[in-house]
Amino acid sequence: MTQTTDPTRTVTVHAIDPPRLDAVRRAGADGWGNPFMPFVASGEGEPLRCCLRFARAGEQIALISFAPFEQQSVWREVGPVYVHADHCEGYAEPWLPDELRRGPAVLRTYRADGTMNYEHNTLAGDEDLEPVLDRLLSEPDVATVHVRTVRPQCFLYAVTR
Repeated sequence: MTQTTDPTRTVTVHAIDPPRLDAVRRAGADGWGNPFMPFVASGEGEPLRCCLRFARAGEQIALISFAPFEQQSVWREVGPVYVHADHCEGYAEPWLPDELRRGPAVLRTYRADGTMNYEHNTLAGDEDLEPVLDRLLSEPDVATVHVRTVRPQCFLYAVTR
């Protein structure tokens, strides 16, 4: 979890929490019955949700099922995400991740009670996401934005104010 350095902003970036991933690694399964099976990254675009960057060719990574919301909810979706096969310190920078800060992206908005806010869901083009995220999070009925890939709509990271 990381906050921006701009004192007028209080945006926090949420990658997958390192202890949550360590529990998956120790269990040898992702919690949905899928074994934790490391493999070698191709380096051709595997976005890592632990440290919010693209995998480098030759790194050991894994593809697991993940649900951004931990609580039971009809809005809880489980989908595939790439993570480092071994412990990763996570994302600890005070800004949006350089390699994953541009679109295209699907920006799904959620209210404080965790329900999806269809009115503000946004398809961002090939642009810097920070101004779009700032605009969405300035809406009084938007508490969280999930940044997702466009084609498969897989979860990348969450942003809150």
